[in-house]
Amino acid sequence: MSNPRWLRPLRWVLLALLAAFTLLPVYVMATSSLKPLRDVQGGFTWWPTSPTLSPYADMWHTVPLARYFANSAVVACGATAASVVIALAAAYALSRYRFRGRGTFLAVVLSTQMLPGILFLLPLFLIYVNLERHLGIELYATRTGLALTYLTFSLPFSIWLLTGYFESIPRELDEAARVDGASPPAVLLRIIVPAAAPGIAAVAVFAFMTAWGEILFASVLTDESTRTLAVGLQSYATQSNVYWNQVMAASLVVSAPVVAGFLALQRYLVRGMAAGAVR
Repeated sequence: MSNPRWLRPLRWVLLALLAAFTLLPVYVMATSSLKPLRDVQGGFTWWPTSPTLSPYADMWHTVPLARYFANSAVVACGATAASVVIALAAAYALSRYRFRGRGTFLAVVLSTQMLPGILFLLPLFLIYVNLERHLGIELYATRTGLALTYLTFSLPFSIWLLTGYFESIPRELDEAARVDGASPPAVLLRIIVPAAAPGIAAVAVFAFMTAWGEILFASVLTDESTRTLAVGLQSYATQSNVYWNQVMAASLVVSAPVVAGFLALQRYLVRGMAAGAVR
């Protein structure tokens, strides 16, 4: 059944309105980052009267943005790598083997996503502090501790998504590889991982985005030396002034890695999410 002819223009109008609603804040950020501070603090204008690139240079000196950037990169990449590796092993076992408690385990893993993250803030803080006090294991105010925290956020969803994707891969591929003498780890690395590249990409993007922009746990579980970008951007607001043009410039620079990674892996992300949703 074909759609009515009048529906096509309406569709384009709705898409245009949605695009304008989405891109307008980005446009305001971009133009504000090109204005001198006095212009940003004055009346709003749609285009900078005196465009300047100085905010993009000054933002690195007003606050230690490079250190915040390095902290975020280490934490996000570490959490992403750990999430992908652990989820691969868990999803392979759940999709290829049948054992008692499998369904319960999957239900428990997915149910953890229903709990608000703030419930875990105080317990994690107490665990990290007591581990350092009694066992000498330093996790509080460290990048390792923050990466482990973000791992607990992304791992349940990663396991659930990859399990669904692995189940969509024919088991005949596993059996053919075993006939050739491949061990289960070899089957996973040589057969399953290449076939599940879209699902793995979806998990990696989800884990990275979760760790890159999180602010609540980063504001509590870090100090000045391990502060991440999401928290560090607040440093542009001092007691006497707020460097709005530098905040906008830094926000655009901070968003660039996530946007670039998302665009590069977009087709894999869509396929991976679709395969996981089939479950």
